[in-house]
Amino acid sequence: MQGRGIRRIITVMKRRIVVALGGNALGDTLTQQMIAVKSTAKAIASLIEAGCEVVITHGNGPQVGMINLAMETAGKTAAKTPYIPMSVCVAMSQGYIGYDLQNSLREELMGRSLNIPVASIITQTVVDENDPAFKSPSKPIGCFYTKEEAMILMQEKGYVMKEDSGRGWRRVVASPMPIDIVEKETVKALLDAGQVVIAAGGGGIPVRRQGNHLAGAGAVVDKDFTASVLAGIIDADTLIILTAVEKIFLNFGKPDEQPINQMNASLAQKFIEEGHFAQGSMLPKVMAAVQFLRRSQPAEAGYRSRTAIISLLERAQDSLNGKTGTLITEG
Repeated sequence: MQGRGIRRIITVMKRRIVVALGGNALGDTLTQQMIAVKSTAKAIASLIEAGCEVVITHGNGPQVGMINLAMETAGKTAAKTPYIPMSVCVAMSQGYIGYDLQNSLREELMGRSLNIPVASIITQTVVDENDPAFKSPSKPIGCFYTKEEAMILMQEKGYVMKEDSGRGWRRVVASPMPIDIVEKETVKALLDAGQVVIAAGGGGIPVRRQGNHLAGAGAVVDKDFTASVLAGIIDADTLIILTAVEKIFLNFGKPDEQPINQMNASLAQKFIEEGHFAQGSMLPKVMAAVQFLRRSQPAEAGYRSRTAIISLLERAQDSLNGKTGTLITEG
């Protein structure tokens, strides 16, 4: 009797997923973003149309870098332009990315006769002010530079610049680990009300707790790690990390590269420890997936197993249906 009851519950429950959008879903400029979010909206709308409850997070690496550079440039040419801290730049990026994304998604849903509200939440992510990441910047932001251009920026602006997975040089800033989501109850309330939620954009605005005060931190939190924390908080069934490749590969880009169709969290951790994934590319995605799968689940949800998927944006629904992507399971 108990087993049959569980099966009946599963048949009526919607699949709750957190979708973490990579940079390819947003473009590098305002013009590119307005075009990119149109196709992004189609992919997400298909998940919603299939009956999924969806929370969306997104990156902001190129965007927050451009905002920061624009503010610095304005400060040099206009005496009254104030310094804008990185935490405020993250908030700005959440606002304008969320604006484009929610409008495109709303339009796509209405075109499919789905009258479902979409809301963006300015979201703060709690970090530890003693996190060692503040002493070792690693999060790439902004555009790519040649080595020569990077050396000039390091000398003139004091930036920390690093080579990014063979794609060029980028500025890096501190990337502390997310501890909690300040607006988590708001996300839950909107989700339970049947709305589509865009939250924790750019990893969330990094803040440190100082009594009742939340102080902004000069950092950018990795959006995949924040998506993992958020997915655990809302008790999601699946974390989907959408990126520019269809699957995870061992020996990526080499003659002997090997696609991974499925693995469990233990094997994924083994590959991490063996150094198979690039620091500024696939590594944080796989680590975030493992983190999500190993978070403890509420007792009442014991019959629901969690999965994580890493795949291509355009094939999000196919990956959810097991037709492509890399599926990572518990264990």
